[in-house]
Amino acid sequence: MNRPTSPLLHDYKPSNGQAPAKPYAAGWFAAGLGLPLLGVAILLFSRSPSEEPAPEEVAADEPVTPVAEQPLVLAIEEAAPEPEPRNIMDLPSGFHPPLSTPDMWSERLTLTIKRGDTLDRLFRQNGLSLADLSMIARMPETGPHLRVLKPGDEMEITHVDGSLHSFYRELDLTSGLLVTRQEPGFIAEIIERPIDTEMHSAYGRIESSLFESAAEAGLNDKVIMNLAGLFAWDIDFVYDIRIGDDYYVMYEKVYQDGEFVMDGNILAAEFNNNGRTYQAIRYVDAEGRADYFTPEGDSVRKAFVRAPVDFTRISSNFNPRRRHPVLNTIRAHRGVDYAAPRGTPIKAAGDGKVIFRGRKGGYGNTVILQHGGNITTLYAHMSNFDRKATNGKRVRQGQVIGYVGATGLATAAHLHYEYRLNGVHRNPRTVPLPQADPISAEYKQDFQAHAAPILEELNRYKRMQVASSNET
Repeated sequence: MNRPTSPLLHDYKPSNGQAPAKPYAAGWFAAGLGLPLLGVAILLFSRSPSEEPAPEEVAADEPVTPVAEQPLVLAIEEAAPEPEPRNIMDLPSGFHPPLSTPDMWSERLTLTIKRGDTLDRLFRQNGLSLADLSMIARMPETGPHLRVLKPGDEMEITHVDGSLHSFYRELDLTSGLLVTRQEPGFIAEIIERPIDTEMHSAYGRIESSLFESAAEAGLNDKVIMNLAGLFAWDIDFVYDIRIGDDYYVMYEKVYQDGEFVMDGNILAAEFNNNGRTYQAIRYVDAEGRADYFTPEGDSVRKAFVRAPVDFTRISSNFNPRRRHPVLNTIRAHRGVDYAAPRGTPIKAAGDGKVIFRGRKGGYGNTVILQHGGNITTLYAHMSNFDRKATNGKRVRQGQVIGYVGATGLATAAHLHYEYRLNGVHRNPRTVPLPQADPISAEYKQDFQAHAAPILEELNRYKRMQVASSNET
């Protein structure tokens, strides 16, 4: 009776059907291995009859199940096969992995710029392709956005084994730069980052200080500083503020992807100071220029600011009979001294031209500006000059021209500020300041249409606050 040949046994037969050469067995015994092998054989053949027979003892008339149909269970699981090396060019055409979540193809990496960092250094540290960086930096759409990096800037990168697949950087609140790999190179595009704004209103009454009342009203430092800046031409927030002064503010809150980002622009505001009321409304003209105007269309700004430096206190007022602290003689003080820490920026009080910059006797380091209307302003005792404010250059109101110091005849760091009209010294804190230009005639009608609903909303909010205070 022919029995099917077992493939398992067949695999181990010599191909020519001959037995293995005997000299090998003789060699083993000659080497002292015979006795151990003989002992193993005796143990195997002495097994109990009840034990499972070896495969060779299967009866001849029993069908033999092929090995393929009788899988073996291994005690140790086989390791998963090693993945084939990945190549960025193997990615499907047009494939864009999301930047927010990693995928099976790419790895996501966030690079944060620190002081002294360069993209070249960060790419080297993270094993990223410098050739890809060079290619991206040479693109006209990306180059301008990669030349200037500031500490804290972040770049999101997806890559495959160091080869860039995408590069993303926020440019500002509403836009970002996205570079993605496309055969045979990269493409760049500016991505819009939509934002939502909501209008909020707040009311504050001053009992001790402007900042304490602002905190109670739920305003942060940014909004209250902007509010003070709006009315700084009319109100000295160090000396003019009185207990009982109050204010109303309508401003934006900015949200992105449903989350609060920052406080935005002040849309309208009113400040009541010592019986006087000041109002300001924000308006953006057709050319994108934003400014604040009164309800009548006059500019809230003046041609000059009262104080051209953020000071801690007035150390000496305008006084024709003041005793000089260094010379100890009666000597007119024809300006105002604003005490401030050394290095505090000094700003131009108005638009003008630098007609003097240098050392000037007891004034020390001094800048003099020539303005329209035959007005000049003088800034003395500077520690240093700003490099842009050179002789003959024009400067804008608020532009930094130097820094607080104590050069010349000065006992401590401060700014000595003078205001002259037709060559005559005037008190900078009380002299009537010329107005800035009102809204142009071409925008007057549009401004009025824009201002009317905002003023109505402001007045409605004021009525609500008055009613609420009467109830309490």
